[in-house]
Amino acid sequence: MKRASLPMALVLLVVWLLLNSTAAIGQILLGIALGAALVAAAAPLRPLRPRLRRADVAVRLFLSVLVDIVQSNFAVVRIILGLVRNRSVRSGSMVIPLELRDPHGLAVLAMIVTSTPGTVWQGLSDDRSELTIHVLDLVDEAHWVRKIKQRYEMPLKDIFE
Repeated sequence: MKRASLPMALVLLVVWLLLNSTAAIGQILLGIALGAALVAAAAPLRPLRPRLRRADVAVRLFLSVLVDIVQSNFAVVRIILGLVRNRSVRSGSMVIPLELRDPHGLAVLAMIVTSTPGTVWQGLSDDRSELTIHVLDLVDEAHWVRKIKQRYEMPLKDIFE
């Protein structure tokens, strides 16, 4: 088993033990065998391996995304409860130019955008140069372009490219 696939095998082992609600030695051994077999069977499906170049940037990005998710949850709650101070909420789609080309970085960007309440990844152009997102409260498009590019795209480029 390659070094990069060891975390996946461990995750599969933990999931197996949680599903079986036991840590019996037999279930642990069976979980190890199943995890190793599944990782080996799935290896040909992932010919392109991610290369994490900056783990420190990944940690900072993770923390930044957690803060953004919490803030977005509060913003969405304010909108739902009508606490937006006599202004109308305008949702809409917008296009953001991208420089990030790594497929793993783009996948992480998709997860970030979609996991943040109030935003949804709508699509990526065929040449991967433009991202289309939908924003629940689209007050300032320039703000969203800056936020996606500076808070997410730049760190992802440092991590993956």
